[in-house]
Amino acid sequence: EGIDAALKEVALALKRTEHKLRERTRKLAQIAMVEDDPVGIVSRSPEMRRVMDLAQTIAKVDSTVLVTGESGTGKERVARFVHDNSACSDGPFVAVNCGAISETLLESELFGHARGAFTGATIDRPGLFEAANGGTLFLDEVGEIPLPMQVKLLRALQEREVRRVGENKSRPISARIITATNKDLVPEVAAKRFREDLYYRLKVMELTVPPLRMRKEDLLPLARILLAEAALRMKRPVEGFTAPVADRLLAYTWPGNVRELENVIERAVAVTTRIRVDLEDLPPEV
Repeated sequence: EGIDAALKEVALALKRTEHKLRERTRKLAQIAMVEDDPVGIVSRSPEMRRVMDLAQTIAKVDSTVLVTGESGTGKERVARFVHDNSACSDGPFVAVNCGAISETLLESELFGHARGAFTGATIDRPGLFEAANGGTLFLDEVGEIPLPMQVKLLRALQEREVRRVGENKSRPISARIITATNKDLVPEVAAKRFREDLYYRLKVMELTVPPLRMRKEDLLPLARILLAEAALRMKRPVEGFTAPVADRLLAYTWPGNVRELENVIERAVAVTTRIRVDLEDLPPEV
């Protein structure tokens, strides 16, 4: 009962955090003088609009979703959009980067463990599958999961149940699963580094987020929002870009995508001495 109560409290805390993030995004859009898109994501370009239209449709059905795209394109934000527009939007959105956790720890993180299952396991601990019950579990960098762990993940998805490390009984799960990867999993399957059966289990629905270089119509509105956020956070009186800077932002190819754009804008806000970011405030590569 104590564990159930703790899980409910975590779910409520996650929900409050998500609400604050959405409110902050709307306020930033107003500060940046960017009209907020209906979906909550800058999607003026035809490429991104197609993705968000499909995401809107996918959100209404309870199927596993695979979000693909280059690193830094905003795959988690798209996953959050699917969650926010789904029937489980009142539940928690639990995210984990599978590539940042070792295989041994990943099993405990996802499935939980029983007291005494290994050194340091002093209490029973539910995993993220259980924590996400009634909501969405987002598995980022799913292409980095080792093969032995892929087998266990496949079983959990097929049986809709998990077994905590050190326990013999299975526990039902009711979370929607969304995964993401910046890898092309087709050659990974061909090279036997990723299980084919797991690939098709994850790829019931697929959303491919386009790179920023293919979203020219989105770039400046997105840059203005990022500038407003950085200026607000650093308490700097920076209000926009000069025309040459806008031209450079549009001409650059952005290999690091939205993440790189965010870093460039933050640097510019930090170093500029003017009310508008000028060319000399940009890093040399841009």
